Amino acid sequence: MKDARPCSIADTLALVGEKYSLLVLREVFLGVRRFDRIARNTGAPRDVLTARLRRLVDAGILEKVAYNERPRRFEYRPTDAGRDLHPVLLTLMAWGDRHLTDEPPTVIEHSCGAPLRPVVVCGCCGEEARGDTLTPHVRAPGWTTAGPVGA
Repeated sequence: MKDARPCSIADTLALVGEKYSLLVLREVFLGVRRFDRIARNTGAPRDVLTARLRRLVDAGILEKVAYNERPRRFEYRPTDAGRDLHPVLLTLMAWGDRHLTDEPPTVIEHSCGAPLRPVVVCGCCGEEARGDTLTPHVRAPGWTTAGPVGA
C-alpha cells in the first residue's frame, strides 16, 4: 500500500488526537491547570493522563511549571503553540453545540457580552473562509488534490 497523503491535519492529529489530549487542553484553557483537577474533569485514568501530559509537554504545547516545592507539585500552562490551538477547540465546541446538542453545556462569552461564534477568516482580507472561497494548492511532491500522481 502506498503512503498516505502528506498532511498537516494528520500530523496534528498524531500529536493531539489521542483520547483525552483535546480534553486536557480544554481544561487548561478553562483555567484548570493541576493534575488532580484535570483528571477529575476529563475522567482520564491517571496513567493515561500522565502520558498525555508528558506528550503535550514534550511537543511544546504545554509547559510544566512547579507551583509547590515540598512536596514538588506542578501545573500545566499553554505555550505559544498551545495557545494557537485554542481557536481550534472553540471551533470544535461550536460545531458540537450546533450539531450534537439542543442545549450547550458551556457557553463561552466574548468580551462584548455576546456568546462567542467562532469564524475562520482570511488573515489578509478579513473575509470569512468558506468552502466556496478556498482553493487548495498541493505542494507535496507526487500528489494532487485527487491523490497520488498516476494513481
